Amino acid sequence: MTDLKKRATEIDRRLGERHPDAKCSLDFTNPFELLIATILSAQSTDARVNIVTRSLFRKYPNPAAFANASLVEMETDVKQTGFFRNKAKAVVNCSKAIMERHGGEVPRTMEELVELPGVGRKTANVVLGNAFNTPVGVVVDTHVGRVSGRLGLTASADPVVIEQDLMKLLPREKWTQFAHRMIYHGRETCIARKPQCEVCVLNDICPSAQWSAAALPPLSDAPEARSRALPKRRQSRRTPTTDDRQSPPSSRGRTARSARPSSESPSRSRTLKSPRGRKPST
Repeated sequence: MTDLKKRATEIDRRLGERHPDAKCSLDFTNPFELLIATILSAQSTDARVNIVTRSLFRKYPNPAAFANASLVEMETDVKQTGFFRNKAKAVVNCSKAIMERHGGEVPRTMEELVELPGVGRKTANVVLGNAFNTPVGVVVDTHVGRVSGRLGLTASADPVVIEQDLMKLLPREKWTQFAHRMIYHGRETCIARKPQCEVCVLNDICPSAQWSAAALPPLSDAPEARSRALPKRRQSRRTPTTDDRQSPPSSRGRTARSARPSSESPSRSRTLKSPRGRKPST
């Protein structure tokens, strides 16, 4: 655990130098706006959410306005963020709960936040750490989860377990900023499909980068050497076997028989045949 803590501390230091201005990417002016924006950010990008909330917060300036909004109209207002029906229901019901249970004020504890409709632990961590500056956990989104696994800071894919693992490695006052830096790093360098290990500031202490480097020859090596190291793609064609031989027409069923071309076209056969029920004229 001591070595893992040292690695986490070094990761945080390097990412701090690489992303000194890392912060929450969602635009907000108060805790309620951040809460709504975070709910809308699920399965969407922060940039897209910022476009939507720019007009949304002008139309609905406070929890009371959201609580009294028409659900159908709200669906139209948040449609660009995706999954708009569920999100519209969540932000309206969440606002109603804030008005009814908390007097129009966003609660300041994890226990109260996760009781609101549409609010999970990740959303609550975002609000507590960024709007109230009282972190009680680490925000674990798709980037933080992926990068933490690649860096060997956790062996789990469960966000709840990942959060607990990260909380053990860094002091509380670094939790919020560490998550921002990991998110920036995941977007810019440690990309999901093709991580940029060769330019990563963590490549000398990252187990995944070292594994990747050992698996392939250096870029300066001959191209044929690298091509041999890469896995071969499955061939689209294969050599026919005895099982692939076409079965005789009698065993191929109705579909195969109907696929056989007729000896003469339908139009031709109708022309040659006499009308039904009449004898051919002599």
